[in-house]
Amino acid sequence: MNFTEQWIAFSTILGREIKRFMRIWLQTLLPPVITITLYFIIFGNLIGSRIGEMGGYSYMEFVVPGLIMMAVITNSYSNVVSSFYGAKFQRFVEELLVSPTPNYIVLWGVVMGGVCRGLLVGLVVTLVATFFTDLRVDSPLLTIIIVLMTAILFSLAGFINAIFANSFDDISIVPTFILTPLIYLGGVFYSTELLPEFWAGVSQLNPMLYIVNAFRHGVLGASDINISVALMIVAGFTVLAYAYAMHLLNSGKRLRQ
Repeated sequence: MNFTEQWIAFSTILGREIKRFMRIWLQTLLPPVITITLYFIIFGNLIGSRIGEMGGYSYMEFVVPGLIMMAVITNSYSNVVSSFYGAKFQRFVEELLVSPTPNYIVLWGVVMGGVCRGLLVGLVVTLVATFFTDLRVDSPLLTIIIVLMTAILFSLAGFINAIFANSFDDISIVPTFILTPLIYLGGVFYSTELLPEFWAGVSQLNPMLYIVNAFRHGVLGASDINISVALMIVAGFTVLAYAYAMHLLNSGKRLRQ
């Protein structure tokens, strides 16, 4: 396939992914916005007013970046895992695999659909956050880079989960038992400076800590970790996830029946 044909294939897959979640926006876009808004009200206004400052900022300012990133992560992941597993379940993914469309075009088309949903929900949540706090961006470039890298990483993770899933129940195991605990323990609601030395060290093993703090640094200019290290870790995980996703796609493992 030449470049034009590849672009048509990519835009067709991406267009299908975007139309899919926009067609049912009451199920895909509205619920996460309502959920995060409740977090703003409960943790930001009600509890936050009693907590006071966290990391040198009001508690509302402190938690907003983490909640925005949580919305991006969960929606990027869930969009791809549900969409690609649906393609497996309905057996039309096999048509893509036998077509002349390169596998990397298929992968990027699906992944960018997840990225678009994650960024769209993140944008709406950011707009909602402006009603609760004076939101500013300290480093726009860092903010954009970490959001894009994170959305791509978790879209790839959702793709891998979809390949290994054998039922619709399987696509909820990772978000429920792995993703959600890591997010909540990743510094969204607290600073690691409050933790005892041992638990602060254990927290360093949580990749979500680096993602949340890198984004918080981009928005507020404050972080509990080294930003260069955070970017390298996120980039490393993204490269590994992409390589593994391509390996699974090229091998046809669990895809060709």
